[in-house]
Amino acid sequence: MTTTRLRVDRERCIGAGMCALTAPEVFDQDPDDGRVLLLHTEPPATHRTAARMAAGVCPSRAISLQEPETSGS
Repeated sequence: MTTTRLRVDRERCIGAGMCALTAPEVFDQDPDDGRVLLLHTEPPATHRTAARMAAGVCPSRAISLQEPETSGS
């Protein structure tokens, strides 16, 4: 079974913190520079919706998701 995979681009991150506020179980902020820290590359099912929302509200689009493909048969 394939799961949702997250990636972050710390160079693109502007440290707005929306990810950590939206999905604190999945994201945090680096105490040194304020940029995103990814806590779970493959978040558990209970946190996937929040992770998707965090990616959507990221002002710099530093978070990307790879969703599992669903078979269309």
